[in-house]
Amino acid sequence: MSRRLRAAPARHWAAPARYWAAPALLCLGLALAGCGDMSRFQTAAAPVAAPVKPNRTVVQTPAAEREHERILASYGGAYDDPRLEALITKTVDRLVAASDRPDQAYKVTILNSGAVNAFALPTGQLYVTRGLIALASDTSELSSVLSHEMAHVLAKHASIREDQARQAAIVAKVVTDMSNDPDLTAFALAKSKLTMASFSRTQEFEADDIGVGISARAHFDPYGASRFLNAMERNAELKAGKTSLDPRVQDFLSSHPATPERVQRAQSTARQYTSPEGGERDREDYLGAIDNIVYGEDPSEGFVRGRRFLHPKLGFTFQAPETFTLDNTAQAVIGVRDGGSQAMRFDVVRVPAEQSLGDYLNSGWMEGVDKSSTEDITINGFPAASAVAHGDQWQFKVYALRFGSDVYRFIFAARQKTTESDRNARETVSSFRRLTLEEIQAARPLRIKVITVQPGDTVESLSHRMAGVDHPTERFRVLNGLDPRAQVKVRDRVKIVVD
Repeated sequence: MSRRLRAAPARHWAAPARYWAAPALLCLGLALAGCGDMSRFQTAAAPVAAPVKPNRTVVQTPAAEREHERILASYGGAYDDPRLEALITKTVDRLVAASDRPDQAYKVTILNSGAVNAFALPTGQLYVTRGLIALASDTSELSSVLSHEMAHVLAKHASIREDQARQAAIVAKVVTDMSNDPDLTAFALAKSKLTMASFSRTQEFEADDIGVGISARAHFDPYGASRFLNAMERNAELKAGKTSLDPRVQDFLSSHPATPERVQRAQSTARQYTSPEGGERDREDYLGAIDNIVYGEDPSEGFVRGRRFLHPKLGFTFQAPETFTLDNTAQAVIGVRDGGSQAMRFDVVRVPAEQSLGDYLNSGWMEGVDKSSTEDITINGFPAASAVAHGDQWQFKVYALRFGSDVYRFIFAARQKTTESDRNARETVSSFRRLTLEEIQAARPLRIKVITVQPGDTVESLSHRMAGVDHPTERFRVLNGLDPRAQVKVRDRVKIVVD
């Protein structure tokens, strides 16, 4: 598999992901010898920046250094923004001074990723994505995230989690090796997973409680935690789009408690410290610091606009079929059709120049390939090859296309092969082409712009000024912490997305 698919730190604040089976199947269920390494997509031009440096020193260990490098590689590198770094340094210093361990050192790195995430390593290294920073509406909300992750360090949760994982692995191995009863084995494995999940939920609640207390003692609004948890949930629902599957279903066996439960608990904890009107939000300074921050994906690393994927640096684009949603991940571009009956994966692979693409498709990296179906073709002037593969529950159409010195791979999966699934695969691959110079020059990143509400402005009129985002009205509300029926007021400062 891709060198990127390594153990990652626990994602405490990660928004719930939309559940689908197809993308996982594309990389796991095929028994691939090697899924494509998308480092060309994610790290080719990631800005390298020194992390935020509070007035303390984090003691680095070789393991922490290796984990730090993996995190940077997975999240597009560090994001360089002196104003944001200054704001975070000031915020962390206030939080540390208000904590029970003012001697504990922290180092914060802003990650160049549009994902909404934050996490911590046991050494005190904290990570927060610019996507999370863009979603927060004031410093008290950001402080709730930072204090939550500091709480994981203070409570030694990361170390405890590692011990739990090792114990669960030992239990699973012993039961598997010694028992011929499949039901007993399954029960033991399920029980160990439930124990770990329950413990993790307890950790998350404990970190929420500790974090709210730290924020309150630092004179930040302790209700920032519940507001941001609510914003994170709404953002996740917006990302999930139209689906009959509740994105929170997976929380039962995940390391995150269901967000509504956390919101209620965070509110109850905040009431112990102040009234809903108490505490500092620091909204104006926060909006000033995030004005012009990059929003969403960094175009230099490839980005999605609607159904189209563009990579200005590498100079190509393609378009997914209608009703498909694209997601540019660290390992691949993943597309899923509404309802999950079809999916696609696009990645880059290493193929020797002397090896034909047809031979590559038949080389054994994927099980179930019908070698008699392999065909050498040309796509928009680029040499390519295609083949059909069969799985237990999915049917596959696979393409390999040589573009310059690189070979790109399209893998299409359908629960049932139909005329429509064949057309979707064919039209997507046929849309692969070289970007024009004008398109490359026009590929600018989306950014957050902070504006002042003028007389006559409404949520609807302001959302129409948003560029490059889906569901602009709903996204405007989420970005600005507005309830579904709330309206803007003259002289309010609000965030919009512009190109």
